[in-house]
Amino acid sequence: MPRIKKNKMGQYMPTTEETEAYRWCINNGIYISPFATGEGAWYIEIKLNNKVSRSPESYGKVTIWIKLYEFYKYYYNKYAHKV
Repeated sequence: MPRIKKNKMGQYMPTTEETEAYRWCINNGIYISPFATGEGAWYIEIKLNNKVSRSPESYGKVTIWIKLYEFYKYYYNKYAHKV
């Protein structure tokens, strides 16, 4: 039986601010996740108000985590004070 290759996404340690933005988004129904495109490349999918959007470009390992948390911080800064 052939082995399944695992896509390694690298490691990234989010800051306290990024973790706070992540938690706020999850608790308020904003879901942002990586979506594999192939060997070593990922898109970012954002689900907001039952609408799913995908980033126009793909990202490599480690870069995917940085961009993911940038999106969390963007939505946190945009909506946190309005809720």
